[in-house]
Amino acid sequence: MDRDTVEVQVDAMPGERAKRWAEYHHEFAAPSTYVYEFVWDTSAPAIGPFCTDVDGNVLLDFTSHVAAAPLGYNNPQLRERLEAFDLVDPSKIAGQDFYVSNGGSPTDTDLPGPSQLMDRLLETVDGYGMDRVFLSNSGAEAVENAIKICYASGGHRAFTFDGAFHGRTLGALSLNRSKAVHRKGYPEIPGVVSLPYPSTDEEYERRWLTDGPGGNVVADKLHPERGVIDPDEVAYLILEPIQGEGGYRPAHPEFARDLEALREEYDLRVVADEIQSGLGRTGDMWAVDALDLTPDVITSGKGLRVGATISRSDVFPEETGRLSSTWGAGDVVASLQGALTLEVMQEEDLLANVRERGEGLRAIIEDAVEDGEAPGIVDVRGRGLMIGVEFETKARREAVVEAAFERGLLTLGCGHKTLRLLPPLDVTEREIHLGADLLLEAVDATS
Repeated sequence: MDRDTVEVQVDAMPGERAKRWAEYHHEFAAPSTYVYEFVWDTSAPAIGPFCTDVDGNVLLDFTSHVAAAPLGYNNPQLRERLEAFDLVDPSKIAGQDFYVSNGGSPTDTDLPGPSQLMDRLLETVDGYGMDRVFLSNSGAEAVENAIKICYASGGHRAFTFDGAFHGRTLGALSLNRSKAVHRKGYPEIPGVVSLPYPSTDEEYERRWLTDGPGGNVVADKLHPERGVIDPDEVAYLILEPIQGEGGYRPAHPEFARDLEALREEYDLRVVADEIQSGLGRTGDMWAVDALDLTPDVITSGKGLRVGATISRSDVFPEETGRLSSTWGAGDVVASLQGALTLEVMQEEDLLANVRERGEGLRAIIEDAVEDGEAPGIVDVRGRGLMIGVEFETKARREAVVEAAFERGLLTLGCGHKTLRLLPPLDVTEREIHLGADLLLEAVDATS
C-alpha cells in the first residue's frame, strides 16, 4: 500500500464477512460500547490513516482508535525500531516493583523499557517540576492513582466538572459528569463537588463568574468568611484541558487563569487528565501546556500504550506499598512502544505537523459552513488534531457518522451531538483533504 497514492475504496459497509465476525464476537463478549461493524484485517495492507477491513474495503481512519494509535497504522519509523526487538517470554513482568534491562546501560540502550519510558516522560514535563512517574495498565488506572496520591497528601473533598470523563474504575467514575449511564447504580466516593466547565465566552461569563465574595463559583465556595468548603479539606481539583467524552470542549483561558490563582492562594492540587488530549494530540505535548495553569499531576494513557501518573516527590506517598500494580510497569513491549512513540514524535517534528494539519482541517470545514455547504453544523472547535464538529441534533450527528462510515471514513461521536475527528499525528495534507471531502459528502447526503 503506497500511502502517497492509496484511495478509499468501499463496496459495502459493513460487508458480509464483517457481519459474521461481529456476530461471532458478540456470542462471547459482554455488552459494551460498539460504534459500528468495522473489522480491521490485521493481515491486510494498512499505513497511516488507511486500513483494510475483512471484506477488502480500504478505509480512512480518522479516529486513531480514540487516540490510542497516535501514529496510525504501521508507522514505518516505529516498526523499524520494533523489528530490532527480539520478543521474549514473558513479555510482561510483575510491574513497577521489578526491573528489566534490554542490554546496554540504563541511559544508553537501543531498546528502551519501562525505566527509559519514565525518564523520557519526565523530560516532557520539565517545566512543572515533576520528578516521579508511576506506570499502570490503563488511563483509568492512571487517574485512579492520581486521585489516590492526592488523597494521601491530605483532604477528603474533590472538585470535578460538568461534562467530565475520567475513566471506568469506581474512583474515576465518581468524577464523571458526561453521561448518566457511566455512573448510575454504582457507589461513589463522597465529597466530590461538581462545577461548571466554561468553554466559550458566554459560558465563562454566565456560568463561572459571580457577584459573590470570590468572583467565581470555586472562589465563592472556598472564601474564608462566606464560603462553604474549607480549602484544607480539598484533596484535588481534576479537569480535562479539552474535554473528550464531554464534547471536545476546550477550557476557556480565563477559567484556567482563575484556577491557577486559586491553586496559588489555597495550595490546591490540580490534576490534568491528559489521557485523550495529551501526547501531542493538540499540537502541544500536553494540552495544559497551552493554558496558564500549573498541574501538580498529569495522567497519560491511550497513545502512550501504558497508563502513567506523573507528579512530584512531595505529592507521591513515601511509604512503600502505598502504590503497586501487577504488570503496571512490567509490560515490556507496551513500554517499548510508548518510549519509541515519543522518540518518533520528536525526530519527525510531529507537533508542528499536528498544528498545521489541524488548522487546515478546521479551515476546510469552517469554510464549508460559512459558504452554506455544510448544513446542520453549528460549531467546529478543538485544537490541533483533536477536533469536534457539533450538529443541530444528536440524530443528525448519528446520521453523519453512519453516512461517513458507508463512504469509508471512520469517525466517532462524543458529547450529546458532536462528531470527533482524531487523524494520526503524522497525517498528510492529502489525507486531510480526503477526510474532509468524505465528511462533507456525508453531511450533504444527510441534509
